[in-house]
Amino acid sequence: MKTIRKSGLFLLLYFVVLSCQSKKSNSVGSIEDSKETNYTADHTFDTVILGGRVIDPETELDAIRNLGLVNGKVALITEEKIQGKQSIDATGLVVSPGFIDLHAHGQNISAYRMQAVQGVTTALELESGLLPISDWYETQATKKLPIHYGAAVGWTYARIATFQNNSPEATAAYFQKAQSDNSWKDEIASPEQLSKIMKLVEEGLEQGGLGIGINGGYAPGYGRKEYFELAKLAKKHEVSTYTHVRYSSIPEPQSTFEAFEELLALAALTQARMHICHINSNSLKDIDACLELYEMAKKNGLPVTCGAYPWGAASTVIGAAMFDGADWKERMGYDETAFQVGEKRLDADSFKKIRTEAPGTFVSYHQLDETKAEELAMLDKSITHPDILVESDAMPWYTQEGQAYEGNAWPIPNNLVAHPRSSGTFAKILGSYVRDRKLLTMSDAIRKMSLMPAQTLEDFVPQMKNKGRIQAGMDADIVIFDPKTIAAVGTYAEPYHPAIGVKHLLVMGQTVVSNGELQLDAAPGKPIRR
Repeated sequence: MKTIRKSGLFLLLYFVVLSCQSKKSNSVGSIEDSKETNYTADHTFDTVILGGRVIDPETELDAIRNLGLVNGKVALITEEKIQGKQSIDATGLVVSPGFIDLHAHGQNISAYRMQAVQGVTTALELESGLLPISDWYETQATKKLPIHYGAAVGWTYARIATFQNNSPEATAAYFQKAQSDNSWKDEIASPEQLSKIMKLVEEGLEQGGLGIGINGGYAPGYGRKEYFELAKLAKKHEVSTYTHVRYSSIPEPQSTFEAFEELLALAALTQARMHICHINSNSLKDIDACLELYEMAKKNGLPVTCGAYPWGAASTVIGAAMFDGADWKERMGYDETAFQVGEKRLDADSFKKIRTEAPGTFVSYHQLDETKAEELAMLDKSITHPDILVESDAMPWYTQEGQAYEGNAWPIPNNLVAHPRSSGTFAKILGSYVRDRKLLTMSDAIRKMSLMPAQTLEDFVPQMKNKGRIQAGMDADIVIFDPKTIAAVGTYAEPYHPAIGVKHLLVMGQTVVSNGELQLDAAPGKPIRR
């Protein structure tokens, strides 16, 4: 009887604690640093946004409203007249939560600016990640950045450091330089090496990394047990993995289908959250079979999410392991002429030369031809799928010599190299998929670019509970765009053209884009960190 009473008392205390925690977590929508929590239309707000078509994908609001902002938060949404110290006329424009990019390799000022002018307020490096995490965040904090930033723990960085017996450096250059060494790509780690890799990854999680970036396509020879250990580590820390699966091939064995099976099996066994990166570019022309796997996983309740970008060409370093072996063309369904560097398409000789002499060179490669209806339809399946969010896989900007561009010129120099997804992914969704081809509704597109990314992270990254929404108490990360003109302008040959159509961008209520002009001194970006 005493045991029962003790158990009952324990359960009562347990539910009281849960209730308190729930109340605490539900308070994240309060207006910070302000004595007022209930705002009315007669308040003088910091900024008001008037007469715009306000779309909130969570509450399904889609109506003409006025917004009042206070201390970087949305304070009031109303049909009544309101006034503020600063006023934005949004008549004829869409007022949306700022877009959240979960897959952004460009993590410097030029890349952030190109993201901002197409409506992105948060750009995260999750697939490849970085290491050491603390070093990277400390370096970013010294910069004046226009949008929010964050990174996962880079498993490939831990692997490179272990196999090369050096200390990882939290730069893209460290990853590029390692492309000429195949040991970390092809060899299974010894027990001692595996222990070191896991230690480095866990240290990154303890330093606030946003999960584990598993860039498996760049090291496809890593062991199955290593992936299992990474999944268990993600579950231990209740974070997600973000995986570029180990294979990119249509024929079996070692097909993309097989790689997705591996990921989904580990998600089922460990119950670790797992995000599939760019299912479209990994699936090549086998999108139907790969989507069927993903749909079945969702139907059975597996903790998996998925992203895609609206481009028929991918981008990577030319020395990537996926292009190794005599049969890579047969396996991937294209040849050297699919590769593009700047304006130039490669042939067999130039492909071999660059791959040998400069394996870290970034290239675009056209695995789907958007001019062919049947191949464009394959791409569209991934973008329009209701359970797939939009991510850009935005590349950093590089000089013609392959050096990362660290300058702050705006507009960015027209001799820089990247992929048009770095300058126009979100604008292309709104221009092509919503307005021109009517494959997505405006609300669905905004949900894929704001709410869904926030929900992917919010269970273990509390900051994200306040993003991806326009509601009272949420962060004032807001994009205001013209639905009639928004469009991607950059091309594969000239990716450096900024997107058009974003009239205003606010990050924590501070203006980053005003009347279509980037504010070069704007620096409201904050770290997103566990």
